[in-house]
Amino acid sequence: MVRFSFSGHDLMALPQGAVFWPARRALLVADLHLEKASWFARLGQMLPPYDSIATLSDLAAVVAASGAEEIWCLGDSFHDRHGCDRLPARARELLTGLTAATRWTWIAGNHDPGFADHCGGEIVAEAVVDGLVLRHEADPHESRPELSGHFHPKLRITHRGRRISRRCFVATERKIILPAFGALTGGLDAHHPEIVRAVGPEAQALVPVADRLLRFPIAA
Repeated sequence: MVRFSFSGHDLMALPQGAVFWPARRALLVADLHLEKASWFARLGQMLPPYDSIATLSDLAAVVAASGAEEIWCLGDSFHDRHGCDRLPARARELLTGLTAATRWTWIAGNHDPGFADHCGGEIVAEAVVDGLVLRHEADPHESRPELSGHFHPKLRITHRGRRISRRCFVATERKIILPAFGALTGGLDAHHPEIVRAVGPEAQALVPVADRLLRFPIAA
């Protein structure tokens, strides 16, 4: 975990794409997209049905390693509003274990608006926590410090002739977009105009490596 300061709060960026908030012992993740494979299967595109188990296993490991007591899921936690109902038994067991052991809050996203959760936790449209706005999609007009998801940002660079792609955070002085945490999620290039429009032209891509954050300007 790499410590950094954001709007007067000490936060920590995790290589897995989560943010840990030590003062609250809170973990923030975005875009789990649970049961994405089963959603595609219903349309006839058969994918290995293990994405939810993989995502929740990774999340459980991060929770255990960080000692998080509070979890905020910043939207698109399920790939569709009925995804919770399709969870296989093992994935449901993992999820209910996590929601029972922590203060868990789901923020609804564009993929899962109005979903009915049967696995614990509280569902909200968005939240303001100790002055930080937590929502699914960044609001370009929001003046308060804000953390969000939605765009699945990835940094793509060429290094020594090799094309490298890594999930990344996109940040400005007042906004942070988290990468997708889900095992079966794609990514939008951090330079994409929609990301720049959402956060502003001074944005940087942040990649946690060992004990430091690599910073890459993403807009001219």
